[in-house]
Amino acid sequence: MYEDIKYLAEQDYWFPLHTKVKCVKEPIGQTPLEVRKMKLELNLKSIDEIREEMIETVTCSKSDIFRISEQCRLDYENLTNELADVRKMMSKLTNEGELLVLQVNQARNKLAKVSKNFKSFTEIEIREAYEKAHQLQMDLSINRQFKQQLLEKSTDLEHRLISLNNTMERADQLISQISVVMNYLQSDLKHFGEAYEHAKAKQDFGLKIIEAQEEERKRLSREIHDGPAQMLANVIVRSDLIDRVYRENGPEASFQEIQSFKKMVRAALYEVRRIIYDLRPMALDDLGLVPTLRKYLRTIEEYHNNSEIEFENIGLESRLPAKYEVALFRLIQESVQNALKHANACQIKVRLEITNLRVAVMVKDNGVGFDVNKKKPESFGIIGMKERVDLLNGEITFDSKIGKGTTVCIRVPLIN
Repeated sequence: MYEDIKYLAEQDYWFPLHTKVKCVKEPIGQTPLEVRKMKLELNLKSIDEIREEMIETVTCSKSDIFRISEQCRLDYENLTNELADVRKMMSKLTNEGELLVLQVNQARNKLAKVSKNFKSFTEIEIREAYEKAHQLQMDLSINRQFKQQLLEKSTDLEHRLISLNNTMERADQLISQISVVMNYLQSDLKHFGEAYEHAKAKQDFGLKIIEAQEEERKRLSREIHDGPAQMLANVIVRSDLIDRVYRENGPEASFQEIQSFKKMVRAALYEVRRIIYDLRPMALDDLGLVPTLRKYLRTIEEYHNNSEIEFENIGLESRLPAKYEVALFRLIQESVQNALKHANACQIKVRLEITNLRVAVMVKDNGVGFDVNKKKPESFGIIGMKERVDLLNGEITFDSKIGKGTTVCIRVPLIN
């Protein structure tokens, strides 16, 4: 009986003294301490199994990142060699171009001499002078075209080298961070729970980023397929049509087709430039936030003929740190795109105010609106905007009612 009372006390069961406890029995063949020890061993075994699985996963991830880093280093070396070859070729073309310029000038002088003393030269000499001048001019033009192509290729290689270098640095940082996680996992279980939660949060965040990247890739794929890809397919068809029209109806009819053909090519070029601009407007680095927003919103307004976008800057037009300019541009871009694509807005007003202490943004539209209290788990647009603002220690609010449009307000401090 006293053993039964002791067992109940250990299990935090408390009864009055007059209560009969004879009915309480120990597990057959096991004492209470043995049961508790077995439960603890099971829990530790489960934790060890989870830890071993995590160590294996993290080790594989570290190996994958290391392989990616090594591949990037190999690509970096190859691109460096390719860039060196391009620069050598550019240097060679530059020397040849200077020589061609000299020869072209000499040929022109000779041609001018022939023109002045036309009767003093034979027909063969005159023809040779003209042909040589023409050939040298063509060689110089080709030399400059090749040089321009190599310059563009050199710029592209430099950008790719910078990107690869950033990737390698990021991979090294990730490997270092993973090593820290490995140390946590392989040490005592004292801080295991905290390390596990931290790793879980990073995994969830990584999955969100991957999902957002996949959605962005799908969007770009659709835009390229529905825009430039279709237009280029039409270009091929129209080029065949021009050839047939020329043969059947003569040069005048084919000239009209060529004009239409040029409009189609311009439209395809516009689509490609618009997609590139959406990815990363170069003017943001060169000119700053305000001029880039003016150009971007004007371009979007031209693209959406039925929409009117008004931009108003009531504050300073000074440059901001890069992280602020990029984040604010993306926030405004996301707000405007949401208004056009999801809210079917035809009037959008963007107001920007930059002071010495803060930046305030308001994006207002007359679209269909939405219920701010109703959350859609599959939508990451608003979540991504909130995360961007949180990184800048700012705040964002959404004021919207169904049928009455939406107003997005963003406030970001410049001095913490």
